[in-house]
Order: sequence, then structure tokens, then C-alpha cells
Amino acid sequence: QVQLGESGGGLVQAGGSLRLSCAASGRTFSNYASGWFRQAPGKEREFVAAINWSGRSTRYADSVKGRFTISRDNAKRTVYLEMNSLKPEDTAVYYCAARNNLGIPTTDNEYDYWGQGTQVTVSS
Repeated sequence: QVQLGESGGGLVQAGGSLRLSCAASGRTFSNYASGWFRQAPGKEREFVAAINWSGRSTRYADSVKGRFTISRDNAKRTVYLEMNSLKPEDTAVYYCAARNNLGIPTTDNEYDYWGQGTQVTVSS
């Protein structure tokens, strides 16, 4: 029904910035909320940020609040995660997700579709 693909990950020094993109494709029949999650080695998948379909409302994990910004361009069917002041603790595989319902879900079991992930590595 919908497919998601992340891009923009890479290696960056602490204090640097990256912008991740999540492009959606395929047939959709309703609006989607979107989110970003990350999973570090040996850890559970962790909520990072979420945005409602219109882009008017956002939520952030406390660990990234003030450093990361989630946004979307519905004309391009793309969601972005701008990451600034990166820390080594931000190193993880980052996943985008979409939900074909209302709200701004912040738990992974509320999402219906997932991308394959993109690696972000922050060196100290």
C-alpha cells in the first residue's frame, strides 16, 4: 500500500549535523502521521520524533528536543529529520514510519509502515 525509504545517514563528528529524508511511494487512500525511531546496537528501538499529517503538530523525545527538527513536504511525500549538535549517543540506525490514522503516535506499535533504516554514526 505504501513504501518508505530513508536516506541521508552517514558519519559525522560530534557537534555536526545531518538531515535524514524519508520518501513515501505507492498508493495511499488516507492521510498519514509520520515518525522517526532509532535503534542502537544492543538496544531497543527508541522513539525520536513524530509529526501529524498536516505538519502543524510535532512531538520529540526528551533526548533530542531542541536539537532535532521533524518536518514534512506532502507535495514531495517526504518527511525530514534535521539533526543538529549531534552526540555520540545519537549513533543508531534511524527508521521512518507512517500511520494511516489520526494523531501523532510515539510508540512503534502504533505505526503501520516502516522503512529499512539508515545508519547514523557520530564520532567523539
